[in-house]
Amino acid sequence: MADIEVRHTGQHSFEATNDRGASVRIGRKDQPGSFSPVELLLAAAAGCAAVTAETLITRRVGDGFTARAGDVRPEGAHQLDEVPVTLDYDLSALDEDQRATLETAVRRAVEQLCTVTRTLKKATPAPLHLPASASTTRHPPEGR
Repeated sequence: MADIEVRHTGQHSFEATNDRGASVRIGRKDQPGSFSPVELLLAAAAGCAAVTAETLITRRVGDGFTARAGDVRPEGAHQLDEVPVTLDYDLSALDEDQRATLETAVRRAVEQLCTVTRTLKKATPAPLHLPASASTTRHPPEGR
C-alpha cells in the first residue's frame, strides 16, 4: 500500500512525497512551479493509462507516445464532470488489422488494469479524517 505525505511548505505551497523519495510541488492553480490538486488528478489518470499501455504501444510502434487528460467541468465548478484520457502514438507503420488489434489491446488493458481511471469511474469514497478535538473525546459529567 502506498501512502503519500503532503507537507505544508509556505502559503498555498505544499510538497507531496512518497516512500521512494520522489516529490512534487502542489499549490493553487495560479501558484508558479507547482501542480494544482486537480492537475495531479489529471496527471494520475493520464499517467496510469500510459504506464498500463506502455509495453503494448512501444512493442508495436516504438517510443515517443504521449498521454493527456482533460479537465471537463463548468466554469467555476468544484467537481469534474469528466476526465477524458487520450493516448497519442504514430500508427503509420501498422496496417489496418494491426491498428485494430493494438487499439483493442490498449483499450482492454487500460479499462481492466488502470487503477486510477477505474477508481474515477467507480466514484470511490474519500473520507476526510481530522484530529479528534478535546470536546469530542470528553465524556459528559456523571448524572446528566
